[in-house]
Amino acid sequence: MNKRVQGNLMLLLTAMIWGMGFVAQKAGAELEPFTYNGIRMMLGGIALLPVIAWMQTAKRKREIPSLGEQKKEHSKDNDVTSLRSSIWGGICCGLLLCIASNLQQFGLYYQTDAGKAGFITSLYILFVPLLGIFLGRQIRPRIWGCVALGCVGFYLLTMAGKSAGITVQTGDLFVLLCALVFAGHIMAVDFFSERCDGMVLSCVQFLTAGILSLVLMACFEHPTWEQIISLWQPLLYSGVISSGIGYTLQVLGQKHAEPTSATLIMSLESVFAVIFGVLLMGERITPVEGLGCVVIFIAVIIPQLPQKGARQIDET
Repeated sequence: MNKRVQGNLMLLLTAMIWGMGFVAQKAGAELEPFTYNGIRMMLGGIALLPVIAWMQTAKRKREIPSLGEQKKEHSKDNDVTSLRSSIWGGICCGLLLCIASNLQQFGLYYQTDAGKAGFITSLYILFVPLLGIFLGRQIRPRIWGCVALGCVGFYLLTMAGKSAGITVQTGDLFVLLCALVFAGHIMAVDFFSERCDGMVLSCVQFLTAGILSLVLMACFEHPTWEQIISLWQPLLYSGVISSGIGYTLQVLGQKHAEPTSATLIMSLESVFAVIFGVLLMGERITPVEGLGCVVIFIAVIIPQLPQKGARQIDET
């Protein structure tokens, strides 16, 4: 098995883990949102600590022992600078992650299904280029078409066929806002990732989001230890497996996978959210809602497909 196939399989497993994460979040929605996210984010940050230690050890082993003292000092200075950037970047990204994840959890708390939440959240892929307008970036024409298509899919998934007419559930609106903030989070990660250690940044952002959520929990919620202990399984899955293991598999898989293939495979997260929601939680999707899922998935996939003109430019 070549490395590219191995990378694609790792990313497929990542999509499955993250899709299952929506089910865990829905199961954990018995806890109030700030409580659930505070605990799972802290678990996610702590789970990444041994991964970071392992990667740092592997990095030291790869270094050439015969490096001169001047080069060693220069390497140490670079490491310190990278660590500082990773911490500040992680704090900034963690603030956005805290807002996005809590909006998402509030959506699930207000009875949005795990499968629907997965597809609505995937709309962040369309929001990213829209936010790019404020940075002076141009939007390709087909992106506008996909945005319109995504709006149609959102309507079919959340509003079509409702007896009350054109209405949207509170939970669906929270998840839509979550997708918008996640788009900002992705842009922030993209900005800082070029200047930081990706794993350290991820760890710091999880810890930042966890601490902020726990502070909000102390201010607005009143959980009991009995509630927390009774939901240890979804908390452990969301924190350790979905965050720690899922992110590590993503990093390892993307090293060998093509960028377009990687994004397409990870987009299957929303599909797995529906599958696991039906199999494990007995969720039911009407034909109209299923059509909405398909339309959203198409709208999300099209922008990731390479254009012929772009391919020709790359080849010249």
